[in-house]
Parts: sequence; structure tokens; C-alpha cells
Amino acid sequence: MRRLLKRLIWPILAGIILAVGLLMFFPQLGSRSIFKAPSDGNQNVVPPSILAPTREAPGEEISRPAPKIRTAPPVSRQGGPVSYAEGVERAAPAVVNIYSSRIVESEQHPLMSDPFFRQFFGDDMPQRQRMLSSLGSGVIVSDSGYVLTNQHVISGADQIQVALRDGRETLATVIGTDVESDLAVLHIELDDIPVIALSDSEKTEVGDVVLAIGNPFGVGQTVTMGIVSATGRNHLGLNAYEDFIQTDAAINPGNSGGALVNPEGAMVGINTAIFSRSGGSQGIGFAIPANLARDILDQLVTQGRVIRGWLGVEARQMTQELATSFGLKALGGVAITRVVPNGPADKAGLKSGDVLLKINDRFLVDARAVMADIAEIPPGTQLPLRILRNGERQEIVLTVGERPKPRAENRTQD
Repeated sequence: MRRLLKRLIWPILAGIILAVGLLMFFPQLGSRSIFKAPSDGNQNVVPPSILAPTREAPGEEISRPAPKIRTAPPVSRQGGPVSYAEGVERAAPAVVNIYSSRIVESEQHPLMSDPFFRQFFGDDMPQRQRMLSSLGSGVIVSDSGYVLTNQHVISGADQIQVALRDGRETLATVIGTDVESDLAVLHIELDDIPVIALSDSEKTEVGDVVLAIGNPFGVGQTVTMGIVSATGRNHLGLNAYEDFIQTDAAINPGNSGGALVNPEGAMVGINTAIFSRSGGSQGIGFAIPANLARDILDQLVTQGRVIRGWLGVEARQMTQELATSFGLKALGGVAITRVVPNGPADKAGLKSGDVLLKINDRFLVDARAVMADIAEIPPGTQLPLRILRNGERQEIVLTVGERPKPRAENRTQD
């Protein structure tokens, strides 16, 4: 019996020693991968096409109380739900379809360009009219009937119709528009309207789950899901003032003006634009943050316009070549390329060719960021500046003006 045990013990010990040695030198043999990384797709992007801005609100003085906005509590990141149905049910009734239409003069019949036929009509030649319509989305943000949407959705509209998810429809009036942020505020007269809650978009983080709700291609209200891909996106050339939330939730034509919401149904942003080669969603969409939308809403309702600070200059980003020509050792400051006649900068003595180094003791680096910072300064503020002129640094005090109302731009639908 002992001989048999001795014969068995040595092979067993040898096997154990061999197994331990293999695990020490090849640890991967003791584990296995359960996740596969997805392969990268084609990342080619082209500028988005967006529907264009037009009509502005009347210029008379406005005096309205600020709308009451529901503020949502911070979203929990302790665990994701199995279903987002409850969040959708909270938000979706407040997301509306917007149908805008306008009448345009169509081209004359080709025969009317013939002088023989023109002699029978003279200057009273018959004109043909046709109706152009477009669709988009909007969000009811106040039980007073205020609706947020994109300015380009209602651009140039002679009539705007709002359709709720419960089947009710009504005509909307334009309270105000802001071309530079591409936001507009409409007003509807209906009872018992659903209202969405607004989140604090400053607390939105990359990786948060978001849902896009809107009316893509006019098929009816649709919900798509994705995550926040980035925050603070700018330098896209879409608006004068940009601070976009980027998402891969599918956004298509007709989604413009709709809501980007968190899993609890609170609005994170207003869906605005996409990068796309085909015109459809390719996973790169942009939304205006809820905090910015709330500020624009308050100003348009209470003042009828958005008041922004203004220097009256056109500035260019500093490059290495420009820095060398100005004698700068670093790429700080922005180069002034144009001074608006009789504007605040002109009155303060600034000239084309000056380099703006500091504003209110803050060093400058990015020209677009400078414009955004100035916009937040109340008109009439005395602002100390440091400039570089002909190699010499100078201190100037400038009185901030109010940014003039811009002309609407013509853009194509997103």
C-alpha cells in the first residue's frame, strides 16, 4: 500500500509544481476577457446645415414678469435605471412639435420675361405665391405658456403652429429671438399645459446618460438615447456665442429646438445642430445648455431683447507670426483688426493694430472667449484695459457699450 502511495504522490507533486510555474510566468492563463472594445468607425465630419434665422421681436419697451421655471434636483450617479420610461414620461408631454410657414413670391412664368407679353401687363404683372413650411420642436418651460425653441426653427415665419403630445394645437406668438445664441421664446394660450423642469447644466458631466426628444423628419415625437460626449464645445462657427453640450444621442432634422434631458426627465439642453455628411445623425450633435437657455429666456421675456456688453472691435487670435511682429515673447493677447467708428473702443482711443493684453487685470489668450466674457459685463461699466501699441504698453479705461442688435443670417435647415 505504501509503495502505491509513493508512486502516486510524486506525479501529483510534480503536476502542482508545474502548474504553479506556468501561472507565475504566464498569469494571463488564469483569466479571460469578457468585454470587447468596439472598432472605430469613419470619423469624417462636415459642417452642419442649420435652418436659418430671421424675424426679430418688436423694438418697443417690454415690461413682463420673469417666467417661473421649475428647477430639477441634481441627478444621481449611483446607478443607472433599467428603463428610462419614467423620465421620458415626465419630460415628453412638455416637448412640442412646431410647424412654421411663410408665403413667398414664386418665380414668374418664363413667358413673362418676353417683352411681347410684358406690354400687356406693364408694371402690374401677375405674381404667383406659394407657401413654404418647415418643422421643428420646442419645449414648454413655464406654466405661463412660454416655449423655448431654436431661432432658426421659426425664422421668417408668418405663422407658427404648436402641437402638443396630447393632441391639442394652437397658434404661437413670438416673444423674442436671439440670433447670436440661436434661441427663441414663443407664447401659447392653453390651460393645464405640461411643463418641463430644468437641470443645472453646470453639473452635467461627460459620460452622463441623456435622451433627445423631438420630432425628427416629422414622423412624430421620438426619443433617442446617448451620453454626454463633451461639454463647453465652441469654435464651431455655428453661433456667435457657443458653449455647446455634445452628445451621441441621435439628432436629426426636425429635432431642432427639442429637449435633451437626463434620465430623470429634467432638461439638460436645447438640441440645436449636428455634424453630418449625409444630413442625418452620425453621432455628433450639439445642444445649448439649460443654464444659458434659462438666461436668454428671462431676458427675452422681461426685456424683449438680450443685453450684452460690447467693446466695438474685431479681434484676431494671436499667432506665432503675429506675436513675433509685435515683439511678444508669448502668444498672449488678441490683435485688434478693426475698430467700429463711434463705438466704445473708438471713443476710448483704441486703434486697429493695437494688441489687447489684459482686461480688468485678466490676461487674454482666446479671442472668442474674450467676446463671451465681455458680453457678460453690464453696459456702462468702466473697464480697465492694457494694450500694446508700437511696442509700448498702455493703460486705458473704456466704458462698455451695449452690443447692437445683429442682422439675421440666412442658414439652411439642420
